[in-house]
Amino acid sequence: MMAPFLQTSNVSSAPDPLNPAQLEAVHHLSGPCLVLAGAGSGKTRVITHKIARLLQAGYAPGQIAAITFTNKAAQEMRERAKSLVGPRSAKHLVISTFHSLGVRILRAEYEKLGLKQQFSILDSDDVLGILKEAGASTDNALARRWQWTISAWKSEGKHSGTVEPTDADEQVAQRVMQRYEERLSAYQAVDFDDLISLPHKLLRDDAEVRAKWQEQLRYILVDEYQDTNAIQYEMLKSLAGHPGDKDSALFTAVGDDDQSIYGWRGATIDNLKRLPQEYPTLRVIALEQNYRSTGNILRAANMVIGNNPKLFEKKLWSAFGDGEPVRVVECDNEEHEAERVVARFQALQGGTVAGASSASPTGVSAVEFRDFAVLYRANHQARVFEKALRKASIPYKVSGGQSFFDRAEIKDLCAWLRLIVNNDDDPAFLRAVTTPKRGIGHQTLASLGEFAGKWKTSLYEALFAESLGSVLSGRALGSLHEFGRYVNDFEYRARQTTGAEDAKVLLSGWLKDLDYEKQLHDGEDSEKLAAARWSNVLDFVDWIAKRCGGEIENDGGTSVESEKKSVLEVAQTISVIISLAERGDDQNMVTLSTLHAAKGLEWPHVVLAGVNEGLLPFVSGGSDGADMTAERLEEERRLMYVGITRARSTLGVSVLRRRKRGREFIAGVPSRFVKEMKLDEVTAKEDPREKLKALRAAAAARAQKAAEDAPTR
Repeated sequence: MMAPFLQTSNVSSAPDPLNPAQLEAVHHLSGPCLVLAGAGSGKTRVITHKIARLLQAGYAPGQIAAITFTNKAAQEMRERAKSLVGPRSAKHLVISTFHSLGVRILRAEYEKLGLKQQFSILDSDDVLGILKEAGASTDNALARRWQWTISAWKSEGKHSGTVEPTDADEQVAQRVMQRYEERLSAYQAVDFDDLISLPHKLLRDDAEVRAKWQEQLRYILVDEYQDTNAIQYEMLKSLAGHPGDKDSALFTAVGDDDQSIYGWRGATIDNLKRLPQEYPTLRVIALEQNYRSTGNILRAANMVIGNNPKLFEKKLWSAFGDGEPVRVVECDNEEHEAERVVARFQALQGGTVAGASSASPTGVSAVEFRDFAVLYRANHQARVFEKALRKASIPYKVSGGQSFFDRAEIKDLCAWLRLIVNNDDDPAFLRAVTTPKRGIGHQTLASLGEFAGKWKTSLYEALFAESLGSVLSGRALGSLHEFGRYVNDFEYRARQTTGAEDAKVLLSGWLKDLDYEKQLHDGEDSEKLAAARWSNVLDFVDWIAKRCGGEIENDGGTSVESEKKSVLEVAQTISVIISLAERGDDQNMVTLSTLHAAKGLEWPHVVLAGVNEGLLPFVSGGSDGADMTAERLEEERRLMYVGITRARSTLGVSVLRRRKRGREFIAGVPSRFVKEMKLDEVTAKEDPREKLKALRAAAAARAQKAAEDAPTR
């Protein structure tokens, strides 16, 4: 018997007790478990309480891994676990994304994969640049298609040697993939997909490594399990399974087949089907009580999703009462729709319509802008809402839109600043050395990467090694040395330059040295787009310069000079500054979001916009919908279900009588999903108190049966 690591008497003694299904999920520790967590059913609470229960059972914090899909979700889980089990235990828990866990494994096992310890992790733009070079193309769209194809192959556990092309385009992509793999190896770099595929390969093929990590991570919890792809499932099996004894596999998968909406990026609902087949003793527990939405909203959701074939039976219910009815609103066109949505928000804020006082199904707090969301199927639908909200002076944010700091031109400049702060930042080196192009090609960088790997140094440090001339031509060496001298000189000047005025002079001179404006214009077919990108660069320079201080500020009638900082000091904090600049969760503004980006979020008041055939379910431009397969329709229906269940108090469903398709207007046909909600039907309403009573009785019966079936000692 393991000694408990958590000194508490009862995991469920938190202020809000767990319901019977949640308790069953928390206390099942003896084998594989699948928790079917309906929308708003408290799945994160179940995961964090199960972590506490595992600590009680004697697991060390470092033996428990909780894996999810986004850094934001991991951070929330970490904070909630910390409040439940205390900072000392929480500090050593392995709570991360799949990709962060992959990095953890690669950092520990780098030698077995032929990597140096400080290998580089390339972002999407880095990858795109290497693919264009590998494929000898300047076409961004073509390179992006290669990127998607190669990523899909890697998600299936394939490499260039195992891919079987089905057409001429895939044959080209396979050749590009082979060259791309060679370059990554030479650069001692990995991409985002490698963070899953390489650990999977290692765990699958190396019994010693597999045994080590199975011993290290004794219990695995996976959140949003329905979003896993094939290779992530295999990685989970390698970590949690025990050879020859699948029944002893210790893991809990938490997911919802009704919220599987990422098939287009490799997620497969088949992983849910495979669990009971491959783990016959799998305990399946459904969480059906919803703590988010009112009864009317949930009935609409249940009606829609009931049209999909079910892997597991599950029906959401709420103890909050019926609440406001779901309203379907017909609009003349997109502009009329946006006007009506804005009017709806203003009426709710003014308290002149039903549901206005309910920031939550049970609360009566004042309605703020942050309480509203407009959700839609496609990004282009946001524009008309942005225009209407601006006209009404209502603040808003577009969720899932591109951040200023994600733009390629800003990443280029950030790479230079990262490099002068940390010369060992290899991804920054690779981006800076090719920005702008200076005659340093992939063969030179490949040789430099091999040399750095051999001597276990960074690329920048290797650049100045006396013996580098033995593997590079004099011309290549000269180009690299010229680059290195400029970096050193720029670093020195950035250290010496303080104050906004001097900083702007330095940074403007730096852009001129790089001839960066010309590079932008040479790389874009559109002069207008190139000018917009150059404008972003100038805004970024101003942004950095202002943070160098030295400007005269008015403080209560007294002129005061703000504290001066050097450009290098500001560059050292750029990652923190960027993360703070992007942190908009607490801003009081309306959210505009695609349905995909809205998953996992919730708002008191939601409008689903453009719920028409061709938009939801989505049909690509010019198509008559004849290519809509049953599988695609089911995923679109799950997307509608996700949209409905984002709403806590009120839900509006907007339908267009006429809508734009390209440059013309066509008749708007209400989505089949509107009819499937069956809002005009009187349905039997279940008393939530009776539901809870029945659930408690069923849980007690299962617990008694488990006790009777347990072997005696």
